[in-house]
Amino acid sequence: MKIISINAGSSSLKFSLFEMDNEQLIASGLFQRIGMNNSNYIIKFNGQKISQEVEMNDHTDAFNILIDKLVSLNIINSLDEIDGIGHRLVHGKDKYSSSVIITDEVIEDLLNFTDYAPLHNPANVLGIKACQEVFPNKIMVGVFDTAFHQSMSEINYLYAIPNEWYENYGVRKYGFHGTSHRYIADFLSNKLERDDLKIINCHIGNGGSICAIKNGKCINTTMGFTPLSGIMMGTRSGDVDPSIIPYVMEKEGMNASEVIDNLNKVSGLLGVSEKYSDMRDIIDGMNNGDSKCRLAFEKYCRSVTNFIASYYVELEGADIISFTAGVGENSSPFRKKVCENLACLGIKIDEEKNNVMGDFAKISTDDSKVEVYVVPTNEELLIARDTLKFINK
Repeated sequence: MKIISINAGSSSLKFSLFEMDNEQLIASGLFQRIGMNNSNYIIKFNGQKISQEVEMNDHTDAFNILIDKLVSLNIINSLDEIDGIGHRLVHGKDKYSSSVIITDEVIEDLLNFTDYAPLHNPANVLGIKACQEVFPNKIMVGVFDTAFHQSMSEINYLYAIPNEWYENYGVRKYGFHGTSHRYIADFLSNKLERDDLKIINCHIGNGGSICAIKNGKCINTTMGFTPLSGIMMGTRSGDVDPSIIPYVMEKEGMNASEVIDNLNKVSGLLGVSEKYSDMRDIIDGMNNGDSKCRLAFEKYCRSVTNFIASYYVELEGADIISFTAGVGENSSPFRKKVCENLACLGIKIDEEKNNVMGDFAKISTDDSKVEVYVVPTNEELLIARDTLKFINK
C-alpha cells in the first residue's frame, strides 16, 4: 500500500512516497518557485536525484508533473497504486485535536483560520485542491501541526490578558511542530516499550520549539499564538518584552508589521551574531575567535536550557531529554553545551556517544539522572501512518 505525504507552501510542494507495508521511503522531492520564474523540481529515488527547470503556473501543475514523473520514472506503475494522500496542515485552531479526513468543512475551516497562519493555511488549501483535481476519489487526510498541543490545560494555553481577547479573537497559545513532537513521543514509547514516559523533546532547527510530554500527551510547549515565541531561533527572537514593539516603531519609524518582520527574519542567531543564522556557521565563527558568534551560541544554548529546566520542574522530573531536527540531530557542540548547563540536575552526556549526526543514539552516561537521546524526526512518515489508519477503518 502506497501513500503520499504532501507539504504545500505558498510557492512550493514537498512530497514523500511511502510503501506502508514496510514503511519504506520510495521517493521524495521538492517542487519550488511555483508560479514564479525559474520554477523547478528535485526528485530523489533509488539512489538517484533528478532535477529540472519546468514551468509551473500553480500547484495543480506541480502535482500533475509529480504524478507524471512517478509513472514515467517507473517509481510506480500506475496511479492506481496510490492508496491515499496525507497533507501537513499548519493551523487547526482549537477545533482540531487529531488528524481528520479532509472534507469541504475542513477546507472551509482552514480558510477561516487564515488569520492565525496567513502564509500557511491558504497554501495548504492549494495543495489539497491540486490533489483533488488529480485524485478526486482518493482518501485524503489532514494532519495538523497544532493538534498535538490541544491537550494542554488552561493554565498553560491561556495568556494573562483580558479574557475577551481569547473569547472574541482566539488569542491563546497554540504551539507548533506538533507532528514532530508526536512522532518523537511515539518513537521513544515504542523503542523503550513504555507508555508512561516523561519526555522533554527539543525540536531544534532554524525554527525551534520544546515540548513537555507526559504519557504521550503534550503538557506544555514553547511556541505560542505564533511560531515567534519561545526559544531563540535562527532568525527569530523568541520571547521578548512586547513593549519593545511600540518603542522600536517610534525610534525607527516602522509600523507594527515591520517590527514583527524584523523579529521573525533578522533576529535570533542572525541578530546577535550580525552574520549567520545557521548553527554550523556560528560554531565555525566561534572557533575562529568571533566574539559575537560565541555570544550568539551561548545565548541560544541558554535559551534552550532555561525552558528544559522549567519543564523539568513542571513534569516533576523527566525520564528523557531528546534532541531532534536539523540542529538537534546534527550539532554535537550544541547538545554538549545545553547538557553542561543542566549539570546541576544530574544530567551528563558521554562525549564519545554525543559524536553522532542524524542517527538514533543514547548520548547520556550510565549515571545520568535523565537519559538523553538524539532521535531523527520523520513528520512525513507520521502523516502517512495517520492516513493509513483512516484507509484501514
